[in-house]
Amino acid sequence: MKLLFKSACAAFVLTVIFSMLPFQAACADIPGEVFRLHILANSDSESDQALKLKVRDRVLSFTEELYRGAASKEEAEELTAAKLQAIADVAADEVRKNGCDYPVKAELTNMSFTTRHYGSFTLPAGSYDALRLTIGEGEGHNWWCVMFPSLCVSGSPDVKAKEVFSDGEYDVVKNEKREYRFFVVELFEKICSFF
Repeated sequence: MKLLFKSACAAFVLTVIFSMLPFQAACADIPGEVFRLHILANSDSESDQALKLKVRDRVLSFTEELYRGAASKEEAEELTAAKLQAIADVAADEVRKNGCDYPVKAELTNMSFTTRHYGSFTLPAGSYDALRLTIGEGEGHNWWCVMFPSLCVSGSPDVKAKEVFSDGEYDVVKNEKREYRFFVVELFEKICSFF
């Protein structure tokens, strides 16, 4: 009886794992299509958190125009790299306009993100290329979003996402009823990064 129970449990676990493979494959492809934004506030004070959001709005306004002609993540990254100092200057100008003298550091990086929800979109956990802005000490709560395809700004994020993602990838990011699958993917990412 014990052997039968153990066999049934093993069969169940294997069934769950194999049913997740197509979903995991689509999730693994998404970071190659997405360029993200990560902003670190100076501190958790109300004024520093409010400043972070003002910097966000200003930078997104600047980059929306910058990315207007970008057709791929690679193009968005190249445009960002070419204008990295200008982006830092825009952010620093907003900091100064709000009466602070914090330095602003802008850098391109590859970093781990947990599963994040952006309105009607969900992006799976994984390592993504990102523009990271650090305001002052960078010790406050942060803010994340997707710069390409532009899901941070109003307009038509659904149309932009359909232009960038394959049908399978679009189904993954658009379907909000797959919480358990995102959890399994996130767990899988943690296990892989452990080894």
